[in-house]
Amino acid sequence: MTKIDALRRFLLPCFHHTRTAPTPPTAAATKKRLSTSLRDDLDDHHNKHPTNPENPQDENHDSSSSAAASPTTPTTTSLYVPPRSSRTMVIGTIFGHRRGGHVWFCIQQDRLCTKPSLLLELSIPTSALIQEMQCGLVRIALESNAAESELSRCPLRSVPVWTLFCNGRKLGFAVRRKATQQNRAMLKTMQNTTVGAGVLPSGSGFGSEEIMYMRANYECVVGSADSESFHLINPDEGPGQELSVFLMRSK
Repeated sequence: MTKIDALRRFLLPCFHHTRTAPTPPTAAATKKRLSTSLRDDLDDHHNKHPTNPENPQDENHDSSSSAAASPTTPTTTSLYVPPRSSRTMVIGTIFGHRRGGHVWFCIQQDRLCTKPSLLLELSIPTSALIQEMQCGLVRIALESNAAESELSRCPLRSVPVWTLFCNGRKLGFAVRRKATQQNRAMLKTMQNTTVGAGVLPSGSGFGSEEIMYMRANYECVVGSADSESFHLINPDEGPGQELSVFLMRSK
């Protein structure tokens, strides 16, 4: 056997395998191709112009042309997604003098803290609220018209005066108050009460009259900077009382 025949016998199989069995692309290259040219593949399938597997230059030409056109062609449609409201659980207490007093609404993050995060005095007599609660449904809406005023930029709970509606009827106003020593003494007396209703005897830190109260867990829903609501959570064994307080600011 001559040297030329020996070289031909050794080299021809190498060229044959290189020409007919190219190295398959790696998984990373395949994934990159799918992610960067998914729209090109869909367009090609839609237009029924398959890529010729025997001519890799066509595939390279298509990918380069689609990459150049992709910055000017939107691939997705942006949809407006409203902000998700936040929900937390707080402790809410409704109380007031048993005779001739107004209703107070107090929100606490922790029942052991005697400094409420929100304290409102409502112009609803305690007896009138009790009558409304007998039907099982109470909706108290507090509205603030803050158009063209500094109140449009302050925190919602810092609004000093609200227009009060109860079950759709306008019943006066609600005023934000700071907790006094009497308020804190009363809340300290009720620290051991998580859920319940009753009467505090006179001299319990809120004047010389008896105080009626109802304390429960409330779900606080913050919809936006101009809307917040509190919804009473009934105990499993308790009656189905529905009571909600809404804070709304219009601009």
